[in-house]
Formats: sequence, C-alpha cells, structure tokens
Amino acid sequence: MGLTTIEPYEPADLAQIGSGLNRPECVLAAPDGSLYTGDWTLGIARTAPDGTTGPAVEADLVGQGFRPNGIALTAGGEFLFANMGRAGGVWKVGPRGDASAFATELAGQPMGRTNFVLVDGDRVWITISSRARHHEHFTADEDSGQILLVRDGQVTLAADGLNWTNEVRVSPDGAHLFVNETFACRTTRYDVSADGSLSSPVQLNYPGDTYPDGMAFDAEGALWVVCVISNRLIRVAPDLSWKVLFEDVDRDELAHIASTHAAGDLTWEHISQSRGSRVANLASVAFGGPDLKTLYLGGLGVSQVQALQSPVAGAPMAHWR
Repeated sequence: MGLTTIEPYEPADLAQIGSGLNRPECVLAAPDGSLYTGDWTLGIARTAPDGTTGPAVEADLVGQGFRPNGIALTAGGEFLFANMGRAGGVWKVGPRGDASAFATELAGQPMGRTNFVLVDGDRVWITISSRARHHEHFTADEDSGQILLVRDGQVTLAADGLNWTNEVRVSPDGAHLFVNETFACRTTRYDVSADGSLSSPVQLNYPGDTYPDGMAFDAEGALWVVCVISNRLIRVAPDLSWKVLFEDVDRDELAHIASTHAAGDLTWEHISQSRGSRVANLASVAFGGPDLKTLYLGGLGVSQVQALQSPVAGAPMAHWR
C-alpha cells in the first residue's frame, strides 16, 4: 500500500500555541494535550491545552546551570534532558525534587554537552553533536558527533565519526535507527539489532541548503524531518524518497547562508539571524492531539509552538503507550 499523498503547507496554515517560550527546540506532545519543551528560562516548560505556559518542574534548572535541549518522558513520568550547559550529560528530573545524573560519563570520561535523548523501551539513545564545541564554525567536515546507548545503566558508544548529530528516532517496526547529521545536510539510517548495535549505514543526502534537525514518524512509516535555517518540513518515505511539504525562508538569504556554509565560514551569528516570514530556525516536530494528527513544531527562533494539521496520524512515542 502506498503512502497517503499530502499537499504542501503554506506559512499561513500555521497556528500558534502558547507564548513566552525561550528557544523551544524540542517539543513533546502528551496524551492529555500538554506540550513540553526544553526552555532556557523555565528549564522544562509546559504549555497547557488552553495555551497557558509555565514550568513543568519545580527545580530551577537554569539557575543551577543546566541548559535543557532535547527532552524525553520516562514510563514513570519523569523527564530526561540533554544538557547543553557546562556540566553536560543527560539528567533526570521529576515534577518535584532536584535533577539527578542519569548518564554523565562514557568509558570513565565526562560525556560533555549533549544534544538529544530518546527513550526506546529499556534503551535510551543520546546524541552528542560535536566533541569539539570550542570551534566557531559549523561545517560539513566536523566529524566528532556521536550516538550513545544506555542500557541496564551502562553507557556505550553506538556510532562515532558523525556530523553534528541532532535528533534520532527508531522506526515503528524497530528495524532502523535514523539520525540527522545537520551540517552534512543528510539523514543517516542504521540497521539496529536487539542488543542496540548499529550497522549498515545508508545516507540520504539533501541539497546543500537543507539542514535537518528534528524528526518524527507517522503511522505509515514515513519520517517527517524539520530543518533549521530553511524552515523546511520534509516527508521521507520508507524507500528514502522524499518531498518538501513546507518551507518558510527568504531565498536570497538562504542562498547566502548556503554559500557561506559551503565555504566553511558559517557561524552561529548567521544562523541566529536567519528568519522566515512566520518562523525562525525550526528544529523539532512532534505528532499529538487526540487523534495524533496535529503536527507541533518548535524552534530556536520562536517563542511559541507552531501547529499544522496532518491527514496522517503520527506513530505514538513511548510515553503514549
């Protein structure tokens, strides 16, 4: 059976939810209609179904030096968060109480700043975008990104030598793990075994102005990928063919950024100043709503969660089951 045909969206189709969010890069949609986002003011923010926004946890994470980026919900209702603050690692925190270390070392060495965390049954996946974050430029040559696996309390290196590893997702059938390598302009698919080992990487290469960041699976097994800078939303079929479903970008500005990136001179200043007509630096996509047919988008340059309606439901994440 083929995939449902989906017509492209326009910026005017976006609806805004909540307000006052600070860098909501990672969005989690919960079955009760709540939206959770990593937030560099509130720590972890909760946007209620009525649109009101407040902290999801009582701990003052930002005041303690944490910078929550990717977040995940455990079966016990606690949050895991990838920490881009100085302490790095992945931490656990409940609605009440302080944060505690979940995974902060690899082979006896400090893990460093982490980007994303995914709960996958009894496994947890972590990404480190770059082990060399002291540099000033975002290039396709940076190859110190990693994927880590946590199982039975043990942290192991699952994949190394990657470029700016961002979000990871496991396919609904459990056969593959996908990772976005942002500044290599590609999504990479691995075969994943029962013990969590990764093998047989296949690269999906996009044009040089496409910078994949967040992603989510739908119920048909297609992967929705959202891109920083270009604010693109792409749907990738199981055979790795793909189609752009949304874009909000100044094309002249994007061409300038792409040429700057190709020359190895792309900086955070270039990225942070990039804006579309309605959104800036989209970085996360999640399915939610009562029928899992609402697409929620978060980003580095927005203060609200954006929403689109999908004719295809999303595949429920672990915290929906």
